[in-house]
Amino acid sequence: MKLNGTVLDTPAVKVTDADKVQVDGRPIGLVEATRVWRYHKPTGLVTTHRDPAGRPTVFEHLPENLPRVISVGRLDLTSEGLLLLTNDGELARKLELPSNGWVRRYRARAFGRVTQEELDHLKDGITVDGMRYGSIDAQLERGQGANSWINVAITEGKNREVRRVLDALGLKVNRLIRVSYGPFQLGTLEPGAVEEIPRKMLKDQLGKDFA
Repeated sequence: MKLNGTVLDTPAVKVTDADKVQVDGRPIGLVEATRVWRYHKPTGLVTTHRDPAGRPTVFEHLPENLPRVISVGRLDLTSEGLLLLTNDGELARKLELPSNGWVRRYRARAFGRVTQEELDHLKDGITVDGMRYGSIDAQLERGQGANSWINVAITEGKNREVRRVLDALGLKVNRLIRVSYGPFQLGTLEPGAVEEIPRKMLKDQLGKDFA
């Protein structure tokens, strides 16, 4: 290891941002600034870097000029909508924690009929196949033939939570769109499009987590 061109014989050396450090002849750069993007995930893509089944992945369809990123949470193969991407693994883990209280909002189209009264019971939580789900806010938007559109808000984000809970009410979800994750909105972002979130907005929304 070299510091400013001088070979070091001890690791007990203080280094500042102005110093030039080399390891095996290669310069060590500064820590990359944290960045976050909004991505409109279309259906038919899995949220993983490699899929053993050979299915197309989200990361194979991102713009080539994007740095290596990871997702904040996941959306399953047939789900669509807002997926946050970041180059900061620690931040991703923080944003996924239920303790943050961040609400994930979805619009679900489901085959079957349900009343608002039945949906209101989800606020008390529900156990499905031995899995306990916390309070869920579900609002019946409208019925459309044999389908119903339902707005669902959750804070835990367990695997396939919305689908499993609505299935327990006798509803079969045939379209699921995540419209927001915490303070970040899908808005008018087109399917497959990626848009970086401005740093000022990140600082305003993430506070101490964005450091």
